[in-house]
Amino acid sequence: MEYGILSIAIPLLTIILAIITKDVIVSLMGGIFAGLLVLNTYNPIEAFIALFDGIIALFSEGWIAKTLFFILMVGSIIRLLTISGAVDSFVVYLSQKAKKIDSPTGAMLLAYIIGVVIFIESSITALVAGTVAKPLCDKNGVSREKLAYICDSTSAPICSLIPLNAWGALLLGLIVTAIDSQVISGDGISLLIASIPYNFYSLITLAIVLGVIFLNINIGPMKDSTPKPYVAPHNEQDIKATPYKMLLPILAMVLMVPVGLYLTGKGDIFKGSGSTSVYYAVIVTLLFMYLYFVPSKTLSHKNYFKGLYKGIGDMIPVGMIMIFALLIGKVIGDLGTAKYLAHLLTGNISPTLIPLLIFLVASITAFSTGTSWGTFSIMMPIGLALGATMGLDIPLVIAAVISGGIFGDHASPISDTTIISSMAAECDHISHVRTQLPYALLGGGLASVAFLIAGWLTI
Repeated sequence: MEYGILSIAIPLLTIILAIITKDVIVSLMGGIFAGLLVLNTYNPIEAFIALFDGIIALFSEGWIAKTLFFILMVGSIIRLLTISGAVDSFVVYLSQKAKKIDSPTGAMLLAYIIGVVIFIESSITALVAGTVAKPLCDKNGVSREKLAYICDSTSAPICSLIPLNAWGALLLGLIVTAIDSQVISGDGISLLIASIPYNFYSLITLAIVLGVIFLNINIGPMKDSTPKPYVAPHNEQDIKATPYKMLLPILAMVLMVPVGLYLTGKGDIFKGSGSTSVYYAVIVTLLFMYLYFVPSKTLSHKNYFKGLYKGIGDMIPVGMIMIFALLIGKVIGDLGTAKYLAHLLTGNISPTLIPLLIFLVASITAFSTGTSWGTFSIMMPIGLALGATMGLDIPLVIAAVISGGIFGDHASPISDTTIISSMAAECDHISHVRTQLPYALLGGGLASVAFLIAGWLTI
């Protein structure tokens, strides 16, 4: 059954509710219920039952359960790094050893560099960058909103530009499927690599972030963002300045992701499971932290587990948001939002405009659903089929889907990476969305021009 304009109205209603109420969970539930009303012939009782049955049904999918467990356990890792003094020791170390870093520019650049270096998984990228740079940003008067923006802008873009991760595995799988189905021809890896220079939104976003860092570019609501007051650790002069308590657990987590991808892919990192890899990465990290912190008397056995449980509690609201974000993505998929948008925007038009339109449709889909991966899965087959039919440059089409998915996801208040970046910087979620949106729109506008020019040059 086709739902036409309603398939667009439901996700837009969710976005509007999130902006008006500033309550993400209530907004998501409202959008989900409205969508289920449409899907259940406007029967409120059936929609109510479908809402809560849908929540339980999510846990039947292994990757969702693993992702939620990952979120809860990351909360424990962050809490343990805090109560163990690892964060304070690292900040004091940076202050003593690297005066250039102990500045507003240095604090923001630290978050940026971490985001670039840790390209294994977007959630880990944002979480590590936020956790490490947050105290230094507070100390140097950098607002949490700006830190959240940097974390968000160096997570998905970097993962898509250096696809030696689960992102690459997903994208390669979608491309190879199209090749096996004889929709397009060529080698999957070669096509994916060839698309990287055309990934305009990611490249432009990383350039804009550098401008924000070095030129202090504040546009829109970011001008009004205020830094959190810095609370210096008690007896700072007595704190042992060391980077190891902070860096070793993070290094263990980061290294475990490619190991997990290698093992789950049976020797092929591109075929590995991203959700399983991060799931085991946090388990190994927590085990490492216990074996490191307890014998060294950094934490007692009792305090370790108190911190672990407290960290889980910290992440319950984030876990709830993630559940509802996943559920609304499923509802919007059932409504056929992406296909309807593609039908509206890709009629009888010039081939020159197709890369731009693919980018725009992918952007709107990702913004409405809050998921770049879901957008890739929906839009890549559509885009590749359209590109092959109209004789377009296939790497450019692939890049248009990727860039659009990341742009829409970056701008969406119901995106998982947006939510996790808010969490990592301990920033109000709606405040992060409002302050980040002008930068995302700027990047999206410039990327649109780039796709229009590229479409003209490659025809």
